[in-house]
Amino acid sequence: MKKKLLIALPVLLVLAGGYEAKAMLLKKKVVPPKIAGTLVTLDPEFLVNLADGHYGKVTVALQMKSAPAAKPGEVIALPEGAAVRADVTDALTGIASGDLIDRVRRHALREQILRALESDTDEPVTDVLFTDIAVQ
Repeated sequence: MKKKLLIALPVLLVLAGGYEAKAMLLKKKVVPPKIAGTLVTLDPEFLVNLADGHYGKVTVALQMKSAPAAKPGEVIALPEGAAVRADVTDALTGIASGDLIDRVRRHALREQILRALESDTDEPVTDVLFTDIAVQ
């Protein structure tokens, strides 16, 4: 009887471990989304005067925790859209054209705009994206 127990116990442990391993392998992995929330493109694009006699044309999108609903083909209107546009315009007007062209300075501008939106509006913005940029 003791020999049977010594043989049965390891067999049961191996079977239980195999069952657990199979369950772990078959379990679906939950992959978090790369873009959490909703992207809202501000329309129309921004046309701003730059410090060195140039002008910049920038399309801005906001990553938001949640956004107001819109019908298909309709532009999403943010409740505080005018304040959002004012903060973006203030941040971009009068900067050097290199600030829009240089990646590091452009990312700093995005952060500056995000901080301004967080302090000046109640919009649930989590990131600011420049989707199109033209400097002339």
